Amino acid sequence: IPTVADRVAQTAVKLLLEPKIDPLFHPNSYRYRPGRSAHDAIAIVRRRSWDYDWVVEFDIKGLFDNIDHDLLMRALKKHCEIPWILLYVQRWLKAPMQHINGHLLERNRGTPQGGVVSPLLANLFMHYAFDMWITKHLQSVRFCRYADDGVIHCRSLSQAKLVLQKIDARFRKCGLELHPDKTKIVYCQDINRRKAYPDVQFT
Repeated sequence: IPTVADRVAQTAVKLLLEPKIDPLFHPNSYRYRPGRSAHDAIAIVRRRSWDYDWVVEFDIKGLFDNIDHDLLMRALKKHCEIPWILLYVQRWLKAPMQHINGHLLERNRGTPQGGVVSPLLANLFMHYAFDMWITKHLQSVRFCRYADDGVIHCRSLSQAKLVLQKIDARFRKCGLELHPDKTKIVYCQDINRRKAYPDVQFT
């Protein structure tokens, strides 16, 4: 858990970084962003579900615990050249985690639990790990990401299967893993689409 001093310092870093970094983020990324809400995400997903018959619903297993430090720092250095900010973020990432019994666990992955700046750093990581990648490599689909989960709209079942395979490989390459119980392919069943499939609803 961050100390009061850490929270103050992280808040200062967030106030400096967010106005520079957030405008770069993809318009289909919603959580932990100023002026964007869950209702905005729901509205865009609802509208697209009329046009696309299939959805890949995905969830990343333990995003905040598994962010690769080297990849994150590489992304941060692209948009921030302020030495003290880079130094502080590096220290926060590497700070050991203390268990209840007092044992210190070295950290080589993940962002600080409960850290004020962690959501911004997670969005920066996902901007490159997913948002920009899918925009470049899977141009025929549409997506909506809400931090560590989201949906990808597809035209057909075969496309949805291919998309799921590709994003699974992409996340593994970035040190992340799809949650097996929360990731699935869904048929957008409604009054005009009446075929029967195992999954016809998503959250």
